[in-house]
Amino acid sequence: MRIAIVGAGVAGLAAAYELELARQQGAAIDYDVYESSARVGGVLSSRMEDGTVLEHGPDSFLTEKPAAVALCRELGLEDQLLGSDDAQRRTFILVGRKLVPLPDGLMFLVPTRLLPTITTPLFDPLTKLRMGLEWFQRARPGGQDESVASLVRRHYGQVAVDRLADPLLSGIYGGDAEQLSAQSVLPAMVRLERDYGSLTRGMLAARRKQQAAARQSAGKPRHTLFTTLRGGLQQLVNALEARLDPQRLHLGARADLLSLDASGWRLRFQDHPTERMDAVILATPAWAAARLLREVHGPMSQELAGIPYSSSITVNLLFDEQQIPPLPPGFGFLVPAVEGRAMLACTFVHRKFPGRTAAGRAVLRCFAGGMRGESMMEESDDAIVQRMRADLQEILGITHAPLLAEVRRWPRSMAQYSVGHAERIERIRRYTAALPRLHLAGNAYDGIGISDCIRLGRGAAEALLQAGVRSE
Repeated sequence: MRIAIVGAGVAGLAAAYELELARQQGAAIDYDVYESSARVGGVLSSRMEDGTVLEHGPDSFLTEKPAAVALCRELGLEDQLLGSDDAQRRTFILVGRKLVPLPDGLMFLVPTRLLPTITTPLFDPLTKLRMGLEWFQRARPGGQDESVASLVRRHYGQVAVDRLADPLLSGIYGGDAEQLSAQSVLPAMVRLERDYGSLTRGMLAARRKQQAAARQSAGKPRHTLFTTLRGGLQQLVNALEARLDPQRLHLGARADLLSLDASGWRLRFQDHPTERMDAVILATPAWAAARLLREVHGPMSQELAGIPYSSSITVNLLFDEQQIPPLPPGFGFLVPAVEGRAMLACTFVHRKFPGRTAAGRAVLRCFAGGMRGESMMEESDDAIVQRMRADLQEILGITHAPLLAEVRRWPRSMAQYSVGHAERIERIRRYTAALPRLHLAGNAYDGIGISDCIRLGRGAAEALLQAGVRSE
């Protein structure tokens, strides 16, 4: 069985790794990986600058999702795994020109402690009253999907949307709470509302279960929220690439069209001979998969093209720590859209992952772009850096120029799980099942994180291997 993997981001590399393991163990397969750019890894990219790690894309993965940690261990990177310094894990929200800490007891979007909620300057008195009265909401039967903003607004009001839901989800998805699907983005909260009515009562019940489980596991090592690699996530990319036969990696190979006939799949390229394949894994963004499948399955192509994407800009600013004012005690801050600033968020990288920044240095990683800032993608690096510096000067009082400034653009890279996403994905799955030996992997379908992409990539490869065994 000959398999084409289109796309060499982390999902495509994970699929290739799984196939390589099977090939080495005697499976009768052959595979090739086709990547349109000049490098593998997709948005995973980092480098070392005088003892300081600079991440250009994601800086970590959620520890509770096991696929990334498991893969790192398989690749011999266990000694490079580094957890976040959760003792300093505090997040601030920008209100005017003041950084206001998220109140203690806030479990994502749900307040679970009375006194911090009452005393925080993050909310106005009316919003605080609504948060108290939310306790008495009755269970709501499951219905149609709605936006995250709609769900939060019904429970806590518009201020909670503006100062909690919107900045938190913008930091994760680069998206808009008015557009993101509650069912796909916050399924746990949808279940809590269905079962308890009050999100606060439901979250307190969930916390009691967590505390009981923690007591049962007393003495076992506690996991940090985030995990990364000491030398940067480029280490994961390099380790995966090293496990593959270089002759199977084709860089600068932009796939143009897929076709299907009785003999199997044909993959056409712009500057590469057409290849015949028995099976295909599309580990590309959904909009690229839509283009490839336009003549194979029109309705499926339209559904894939309908998945929205946002672009992202990361700006690494390296400072002499002695030349900047003391930073607030935490991981960084989020900027609500209502503040009208170019910056979406800022991470104090040297605080989040100690040991990856040279002594006497501070790294502030700023984020811009997103659904509301797409036009910034056209600005020059200098203009973007000046925008970030202007915001940092007003918010943190930083006037000194950075020792280094590095801008990275990631166009159409972040899939948006808009209202109706789950139904769309179900239709795509039905269409995919009707096509022989075709699988989709990536952040557009069932999770946007690194672990999700690894799980989906390896899962696609495993499904093909099982199908190959059954057909022989």
